[in-house]
Amino acid sequence: MTREDLLKPLAGTRISLDEWYALPEDVPGEVVDGILEEEEEPDFLDAVLNAALAVRLVNWAVPRGGIAGGSEAKFAVAAHRGRKPDLTVFLPGSVFPPRRGLIRVPPDIAVEIISPTPRDARRDRVEKVLDYAAFGVRWYWILDPELRSLEILELGPDGRYVHALGATSGVVDPVPGCEGLTLDLDELWAEIDRLPAEDAAPTSS
Repeated sequence: MTREDLLKPLAGTRISLDEWYALPEDVPGEVVDGILEEEEEPDFLDAVLNAALAVRLVNWAVPRGGIAGGSEAKFAVAAHRGRKPDLTVFLPGSVFPPRRGLIRVPPDIAVEIISPTPRDARRDRVEKVLDYAAFGVRWYWILDPELRSLEILELGPDGRYVHALGATSGVVDPVPGCEGLTLDLDELWAEIDRLPAEDAAPTSS
């Protein structure tokens, strides 16, 4: 059974957040206004970029007493809305979520890697901006491999995000909200540049 086969009977159906959490790991989707909605389809480029950024965040956060999580963690961002950020970070001194169960504690940082479709870009740049702000995520990172850009939004005292950083290349130092962390964007883009072009024929070893 393919991923699409698993999703078809469920996408568009009403579901509670507890039911969403209880779904098998191989059933994808996020909850929007109590309806299971198909989520973006990541490709290998997204996976490589996700892993590269995760290594940097883990290496920075963990020695300082923070913790980082991957893309399958399920967050109850509102009463009838559930999201799965690509990466999350809880900074030192923050309240950590329990090791099991639906997560109701907002992370300090939520990261989304933009997939190359208008629908997914709209979801990450518009819908999730509102969701994460309402949930109380202090820093929202938007990483766009097509534009080669990193945007960092900071939650203001009025509950709205303001633009804290925009960069496309070079070393980001300091990273807003992350004392001691530097990000070399050129290194991140070099990771995905190692992948062959879509129309390139595979080479034999």
